[in-house]
Amino acid sequence: MRITRYTDYALRVLIQLALQPRRLTIADMARAYGISRHHLTKVVHQLQRLGYVETQRGQTGGVRLARPAADIRVGKVVRDMEPDLALVECFHGEDRCAITPYCELRVVFEQGLRRFLETLDGYTLEDMVRGERRQLIRILEPPSFG
Repeated sequence: MRITRYTDYALRVLIQLALQPRRLTIADMARAYGISRHHLTKVVHQLQRLGYVETQRGQTGGVRLARPAADIRVGKVVRDMEPDLALVECFHGEDRCAITPYCELRVVFEQGLRRFLETLDGYTLEDMVRGERRQLIRILEPPSFG
């Protein structure tokens, strides 16, 4: 199983926001992770559309979590952000595999995917920042100018 970079970025954004009580800018988050501001803007827009974050424009604007980190399930974020969780062709209706009617591999993959997502559902965003909170904050802290 492999998640897309888009979902990876979404999880990174949520982790960083869970560590900060104040609004962060997309530029600050992009700089902290060394990733494209353009890509991160798309990710934040999707997270906002899905109700994970709130955005505010202007001088005091930025991004923050729309609800407590303890209420955000990692599995739900992955399901919401991933465009396609089909591990193999036979998960789709346009399956052209000759052995599909007799193959047990699909059942095995379906069970594996279900267990993978169930495992992720067992964790919240709060769980992701609980252990190494101080170290994560230090690494992701935007530089202060003053």
